Amino acid sequence: METVLIVDDEKNYPLILSAILEEEGFETFTANSGHKALEILENTDIDLVLTDMKMPSMDGIQLLERIKEKDQDLPVIMMTAHGTVDKAVEAMQKGAYSYILKPFDNDQLIVYVNKAVGMSRVVKENRQLRNDVKLQYSFGNIIGKSKVMQDIFETIRKVAPATTTVLIEGESGTGKELVAKSLHFNSLRRDKPFVAVNCSALAENLLESELFGHERGAFTGAVAMKKGRFELADGGTLFLDEIGELSQNLQVKLLRVLQEKVFERVGGIKQISVDIRIIAATNKRLKNEMLLGRFREDLYYRLNVVHIVLPILRERKEDLRLLVDHFISKYKDERKSDISIMGIDSEAERLFYDYAWPGNVRELENVIERAMVLCQGNKIKISDLPNEFKNNVYNSLHFEGIPADAKLDETLAMIEKKMIERALKLTENVQSQAAELLGIGKSGLNWKIKKFKLDIGSKT
Repeated sequence: METVLIVDDEKNYPLILSAILEEEGFETFTANSGHKALEILENTDIDLVLTDMKMPSMDGIQLLERIKEKDQDLPVIMMTAHGTVDKAVEAMQKGAYSYILKPFDNDQLIVYVNKAVGMSRVVKENRQLRNDVKLQYSFGNIIGKSKVMQDIFETIRKVAPATTTVLIEGESGTGKELVAKSLHFNSLRRDKPFVAVNCSALAENLLESELFGHERGAFTGAVAMKKGRFELADGGTLFLDEIGELSQNLQVKLLRVLQEKVFERVGGIKQISVDIRIIAATNKRLKNEMLLGRFREDLYYRLNVVHIVLPILRERKEDLRLLVDHFISKYKDERKSDISIMGIDSEAERLFYDYAWPGNVRELENVIERAMVLCQGNKIKISDLPNEFKNNVYNSLHFEGIPADAKLDETLAMIEKKMIERALKLTENVQSQAAELLGIGKSGLNWKIKKFKLDIGSKT
């Protein structure tokens, strides 16, 4: 049901207008001043504002200006008498949808309102569509069109609004902190602190002080009271990275905070209550650590309410092109050149797909950042890539796996078929893109597809 806010300092007009519009199926809200209208707009989803022009304290134009500061797309219809038509024209110039002269015919009013609300509906649908397109292949700075990444995006969407504890597992460089930030900034805690701490970066006694804080004189060097990360994150999210490195002693203390929501600073006796959401991450398989007795079982199950496993980059190579484009866009402003980089050439792209990416997305970003500095043309070439990167790729073909009596033509045909199948898979069967990736013509690729009897559908 669409909502209309009626603003008029006269007592009868809002009552009459509400009755007319509610009979047409609208939900109405009324305000007798511009200030009251702004209060309603702050707390209510309104589709249309219908406001009188002449009001004390804040007139219709002033209200219009305040509305447009907050929401440029919210339609506003001005109600005006014959003597203030010039003001209504001014309002139109400042963004009003339309104006209607008092006294007005009821049918005319309904037509105006239906048109304005219809426009508001289209604007909202377009805004939602833009957001959906923006989120289709990304979530914040997490990029991916592969099924595994789309599943992770869906999990983030579902889990973010809750206060549930989340455990994120994945190799170094897969983007665990990015997922944690997406969970926080898409939650109701987004306006509260996001506090991160690396559990592997500090010795046990220093980490305890870092997490829980300390009182003055708690230990040598504690010259003043210090708040810990738990206190700093109050109301928000605490991200515990590399949770698998936490000592048994700190595991016990963390478990208590999760269960009771209270803790004491190092050297203190006062219990401190906190309201925080815990997101933990590790590059280890925490269940294995639990089975080996290195991680407490009760803490594991407290943390593992929602489990997200991030894939390594070589398991989602269909995302490579999106990631490369993303990082080129990210670092383009840092280039001290008038030549804009449009992408990577086909030979370099083949190396990217052949590479194992042991450092995952973080390594890819570093390679692109370096290449952006060295590149002199409008496309990144092999010469712009690190030598160790190129050597790793060239050494990745293992001849030991090929039988000694293998025939050359049969082996080359097998390799050719595998490369074509891979190129088609990576380009989602778009033959023009696959041909470019392979460095051959589209007609040549089409002939080879028929030769190897590959079923690719109808994409060109």
